[in-house]
Amino acid sequence: MTSPKRYDRIAFVASAVTEAQQALAQLIELYGNHEPDDADVVVALGGDGLMLQTLHQNMRSGKPIYGMHRGTVGFLMNEFSSLDLHARLAAARESLIHPLLMRATDVHGAVHLHHAINEVSLFRQTHQAARLRILIDERERMAELIADGIMVATPAGSTAYNLSAQGPILPINAALLALTPISAFRPRRWRGALLPNTAYVVIEVLETISMRMLFDPGHSLEERILSEQFGY
Repeated sequence: MTSPKRYDRIAFVASAVTEAQQALAQLIELYGNHEPDDADVVVALGGDGLMLQTLHQNMRSGKPIYGMHRGTVGFLMNEFSSLDLHARLAAARESLIHPLLMRATDVHGAVHLHHAINEVSLFRQTHQAARLRILIDERERMAELIADGIMVATPAGSTAYNLSAQGPILPINAALLALTPISAFRPRRWRGALLPNTAYVVIEVLETISMRMLFDPGHSLEERILSEQFGY
């Protein structure tokens, strides 16, 4: 039988809300506080927003994150208690979170790389619906989706915006991703798909939109934006 892990050195982080800061002071007095690099575990005090931020910050450290609810939405958090924290940490069950890697190319050709814990979303930016082409593992699966957007959600994110868009709830340890349209117009009956978590998803924008505006000499939009930044 495997003996429980010891988490003697704790690094506490907290959101700025009053109840989280009060909990932080209370727990530091009881258990001390270590820098995350020197800690065995990171304990986050706040809501789901702080938990996601803490996961991002410690993504490459390999340290477990334990959340206690001292904020608004607390789906990813445990109940708060200052009692027997070392025992609670030792008894905690581990769930593995696999973040998504997003590679996006913007209209200027610049490439952006980011990790996402909940979901990667693509939204329309004009009054017109987006026209999107979907490829899975380099094979076209949908030639054209007309919608407000689309998202790829992890199990951890399936109860967040994905659920609001009527996507499925995924078990936390499921090796799946949810591909969920946002207000789909065509195909009308398409509600998304479940994909293996190894899937390589490509979403192409079929029609980018640009509009032309005219300004007097010396008063271009570029000049106005520059002037706003310098306060004149």
